[in-house]
Amino acid sequence: MFPKLKKHAPILISLSIAFIIALFSFQDYGMTWDEYLYYQYGEAVGYAYSIPAHLSPDFDINRAYGPSVGDHKVYGPVYLLITRIPVLALRNITGLDIFTLWHLINFIFFLIGVWYFHLFALRWLKPTSAFWTSLLYLTQPLLWGHGFINPKDIPFMSIFVITLYYGFNMVDGFSAKKIPIKNLERAQLKRIILVGILLGIATNLRIIAPFIAVLLLLYVLLARKWKAILWFIPLGIVAMLTLYVTWPYLWDAPVQNFLAVLARMSNNPTKLKVLFYGTEYRAYALPLRYLPVLLGITLTEPVWILFTLGFGSASFRIWKKELDWKALAVTVFWFAFIVAYILTLRPPMYDGFRHFLFILPPIFVLAGFGIEQLGAWMKKPLFNALVLLPLLFYGIRGIIALHPYEYAYYNQFVGGTSGAEGKFETDYWLTCYKESMEAFTTYVDGEQSLLQVYREPRNAAYYAPNNIEVIDAIYVNPGDYLLLSSRLDEVRQIAKKSPNIIEIGRDGATFCAIREIAP
Repeated sequence: MFPKLKKHAPILISLSIAFIIALFSFQDYGMTWDEYLYYQYGEAVGYAYSIPAHLSPDFDINRAYGPSVGDHKVYGPVYLLITRIPVLALRNITGLDIFTLWHLINFIFFLIGVWYFHLFALRWLKPTSAFWTSLLYLTQPLLWGHGFINPKDIPFMSIFVITLYYGFNMVDGFSAKKIPIKNLERAQLKRIILVGILLGIATNLRIIAPFIAVLLLLYVLLARKWKAILWFIPLGIVAMLTLYVTWPYLWDAPVQNFLAVLARMSNNPTKLKVLFYGTEYRAYALPLRYLPVLLGITLTEPVWILFTLGFGSASFRIWKKELDWKALAVTVFWFAFIVAYILTLRPPMYDGFRHFLFILPPIFVLAGFGIEQLGAWMKKPLFNALVLLPLLFYGIRGIIALHPYEYAYYNQFVGGTSGAEGKFETDYWLTCYKESMEAFTTYVDGEQSLLQVYREPRNAAYYAPNNIEVIDAIYVNPGDYLLLSSRLDEVRQIAKKSPNIIEIGRDGATFCAIREIAP
């Protein structure tokens, strides 16, 4: 055990440092507009698993979906089921705000995902290269910020990596020959069950998760382990049982309700608007270049340089037959297929590309080959560190400069986050409301005040003390206070002639402003 820990000591120390930083900073993050009702779903979903509730004559499964029944019942609650227990326990122990506690647990789950990414990268990379690659992944401001405030896409990205990691190990455990069940090792049976459970959990989080099974099947075919295909039947059964048990909405009509969710998610009816290069687009009518551009400008500058170098290095090593190409080909296909799907079928996209954060790990795996090539050129570890440490600086600098709005990061290809202001969405989830309300509370100094909020007033009201009344901004009169956000560049477009009494922003960009409406 201890030799293995020693082998992984650098990444474990790094993750521990990240966790310590989180302990001192998790209360800084404001609530996103998606979280207000979502965590109430998390508190309510335990009702579905309560035996006394089921025995009660007035049992109603709709109570398990929280205050937004029609919306949240079609979202699998497995992550909330897993995390609600430590969150509620910590609230009882510490008395801290439940939203901030969920932010801490979210980040812990992100760190678990980074750990498994490290193990995943070790499949091809040397330990030193995998370590630096994992640090590059960990210090992306985009991921660091989402790690706290995103209870949907970050958990799915983590579980995607975890499932594929154990899935590859499962396939590797199969012989190329026929495998009768009596001869199948107990350890391999455990792997099949584990991957089935993970696949069910992943599908609960995002309906696209069966794509993981497709990737594993592709790996089986490339490895020519034909008989292993039969074991996808019990794997699928375990996955479906896991999905059913962890999703109350499926209990009454499993097939019908699952197909309804599939149809809804495949044809996302959203009419949200998105700011892209200063122009407003509907989420379903974005230009073809939307995803490629965001991939290029929201990751730190070294990523794509290392990716290009790594792609060339990996291709050369495969050509020289120095590298097992099968699992790597599946990993590259993971990224390429989803990008092709987005560019071909053009599904609605909004809030950056947060719904597709799970395509990022393959980018960093290939960047890892670039890091390994740099190491080969440098030869000495000290020189290697001197080259790689500056590459991490871009992300670390962004995390420090933007805290706690790291997810609004843009690199210097567009002039940083300040350069992106007015052209792209920055704090599109309105997390600046927390800091805005704290500043406004100080500004009014206990006086009875009215604050009108242009978008999602309930989020602002959550942070308002009793002396501040928060209402929806329908009719605004001279002298009124108005809270605006940077979504769709509203903070620069609405009531432009009225002075700001409060501005919230970072690194030269404004995310929220409170204005006193001028005559």
